[in-house]
Amino acid sequence: MRLLAAAALLTFTGIAAAQDSAPVYSLTADEARQGIVSDGTHAYALDNNRLGKYDPGTGQRLAGWEGERARFPHMNSCSYIDSRLYCAASNYPRVPHTSQIEIFDPVKMAHAETIPLPAGIGSLTWLDRKDGVWWAGFANYDGNGGEPGRDHTATTVVRFDAQWKPLARWLLPPTVLARMKPMSMSGGAWGDDGLLYATGHDHTELYALRVPAKGERLELAATLPIPFEGQAIAWDPKQKRLLWGISRKDRKAIAVRIPPIGQR
Repeated sequence: MRLLAAAALLTFTGIAAAQDSAPVYSLTADEARQGIVSDGTHAYALDNNRLGKYDPGTGQRLAGWEGERARFPHMNSCSYIDSRLYCAASNYPRVPHTSQIEIFDPVKMAHAETIPLPAGIGSLTWLDRKDGVWWAGFANYDGNGGEPGRDHTATTVVRFDAQWKPLARWLLPPTVLARMKPMSMSGGAWGDDGLLYATGHDHTELYALRVPAKGERLELAATLPIPFEGQAIAWDPKQKRLLWGISRKDRKAIAVRIPPIGQR
């Protein structure tokens, strides 16, 4: 694993501000095609039906899991919650969309449980837990993998209760949707500053989103450059403001520090 120093530029809804240099960690992982997550000690790279467990300090692959592709066609991201990996999965690019959560024991590197989610929203790409409730992102697409009658503008964030009953839902800001077109939202994770951070599929950009007091759309608080092109993201649970992502084309798992934005 190599340690780099990088300077980045933050854009607060059109106003540029300099960011202090932050360390960036990079390791090669064959499974780094969909996302990456950390438990604070290990990093887990994800590729549809595979997981790879890595030592971030050395880059060594420690263990792996692989499931049947027919059973696990598309796991898109994972979150580390209550000592388990909760992975967002779907039948992408098949339609109609079906979505489920695949839960793994990261110590045994074994599949533990499947939780099906309601249909008719989109293709599940990420999930996270905040204040005792669940949040999830459902992608919709213009072309391959899109359902008739819906396109990328139908991408939706849903809040669920503990039993996975939908409580509320929001669409994305038009400016963010325009950047994601024709694809959709690939990653999402709540920051400790009360903002939801999201990524698209292709751009090296991170979108900080705010839940509005009223209205059906999330609000864009900031757009930040990141050294990886979209795909799934995850905050490190032990290192403050350390965000993990992947460079799919390079099969790299990368971590970079993101300064807090706060409720602006």
